[in-house]
Amino acid sequence: MSAAAGRHPVRVGVLLWPQGIDWPELRDAAVLADAVGLDSLWTWDHLHAIVGDPDQPIYEGWTTIAALGALTRRATVGLMVGANTFRNPGLTAKMAATVDHITDGRAWLGIGGAWFEHEHARHGIDFGSGFGERLDRLDEAVAAMRGLLRGEAVTSPPGGAYRFDSLRHAPLPVRGPGRLPIMVGGGGEKKTLRTVARYADGWNVGGSLETMRRKVDILAGYCGEIGRDLAGIEFTLFPYCVIRDDPEEARRHLVASLARHGETYEENPGMDMLGPEEAVAEAWRPYLELGFTHLIPDLAGPFDRETIERLPEVRRLVAGS
Repeated sequence: MSAAAGRHPVRVGVLLWPQGIDWPELRDAAVLADAVGLDSLWTWDHLHAIVGDPDQPIYEGWTTIAALGALTRRATVGLMVGANTFRNPGLTAKMAATVDHITDGRAWLGIGGAWFEHEHARHGIDFGSGFGERLDRLDEAVAAMRGLLRGEAVTSPPGGAYRFDSLRHAPLPVRGPGRLPIMVGGGGEKKTLRTVARYADGWNVGGSLETMRRKVDILAGYCGEIGRDLAGIEFTLFPYCVIRDDPEEARRHLVASLARHGETYEENPGMDMLGPEEAVAEAWRPYLELGFTHLIPDLAGPFDRETIERLPEVRRLVAGS
């Protein structure tokens, strides 16, 4: 088992799509997930729908998790993941600390380089010259946010993308300086994984077992270069997951759920976890061996209450194995 797996408890959360649904539907799913004992609640950070018609209704990310955090009592809340391009990183750090106080210390700061050009073009948001530039900005932004959450005075480096001048923030996170965890999303092997190694408390990525094995090895190499313990990073995975006693019924449900949003289901072996709790646990275990201790199923609305209610049993099965 990866060293990363030994330092983190087995956790299960849900990522609730904020597109194509109404607020009561989203609210009730989050409250249910919290009530049945799931560990985390997540949603996207997009200004247009990313599945199907981009003009479908969609809710803004930070205000959504602030509201869900106020309505829940146990689960951590976060964006999977925030778009660095949308906001000044100082503003993002301030918003994260605010949500942390709203939730009495249950916030994660999720952040990534952003990829959906359509929403940037329609809103007139600078998309940068390409992934390379956006990921350079992400690295600088995460360094600044890490410093601000520690209570440090942050000044931007010469020639950087930002212009912070001895910036400090208060209040600091509920858990203390630097104790609000940062989740970096993405699997870019030249830049994103270096940022994860330098600054992240958590990492979110998805893909086949073979792909994840390669990326974990690369991340371990970057951690070794800077003398960081890989086990200090919590790995999270976001498969499609439907829990039913009959796997074919689970598959039909997933196909119909995606079709409602204009998406055609394409089978993703190893990342689709369909069937009873034992089957989902069995599909997760090879990833657990790589260190992916936090499973966050990707749920489209209308939200699958049966799967939400049965996920704690998956956690029990995996934690006890």
